[in-house]
Amino acid sequence: MMEADGKRIPDSGTENTAEDRGKRILREILEYVKTIVIVIACAFLINGVILINAQIPSESMEDTIMKGDRIFGSRLAYRFGEVERFDIIIFRYPDDPSQYFIKRVIGLPGEEVHIRGGLVYIGEETEPLDNSFVKGTERAEDLDFSVPDGCYFVMGDNRNHSNDSRYWKQHYVSEKAILGKAVFRYWPITKIKGFEYKPGDGV
Repeated sequence: MMEADGKRIPDSGTENTAEDRGKRILREILEYVKTIVIVIACAFLINGVILINAQIPSESMEDTIMKGDRIFGSRLAYRFGEVERFDIIIFRYPDDPSQYFIKRVIGLPGEEVHIRGGLVYIGEETEPLDNSFVKGTERAEDLDFSVPDGCYFVMGDNRNHSNDSRYWKQHYVSEKAILGKAVFRYWPITKIKGFEYKPGDGV
């Protein structure tokens, strides 16, 4: 305190009282908590509405996606576009919807899928589908499938080691079971890559 004309007046240079310091600390804590809440809310929004984060548990999509890779899938991809042949999709496993699978779309709704000697033919086509993304020599299988409307026939790229539409009790993935389209591998960091496919060029 300072004196002026015999009167004591507050000194603007004095330290804040303990009460003031307590209020300041409380405000800082509240701001910190608010920031954390906003970050968590944004993370839930992004992961629940925009992206799906997945770790690959098996070798069924090798060599396109390796076991242990971490990827992002777009939950919005099919709100603004159609599922296309060769898309890599994340979906609920038809025989156990509690499990998430990742495979490549091979057969579209209403198509006839014929597997001859391990090669895939659609309908009456005499040329097999491109398989430049397939790992190794395919198993010599002869199988036939009729894809229902609103459903898709999917296969892994590592076809000799893939539990896919060929072998499930319920062979087809319904449109409603699709959670997203695989768009980007972010781990391992040395293999960061987006997934875009054109027939004949692999992925």
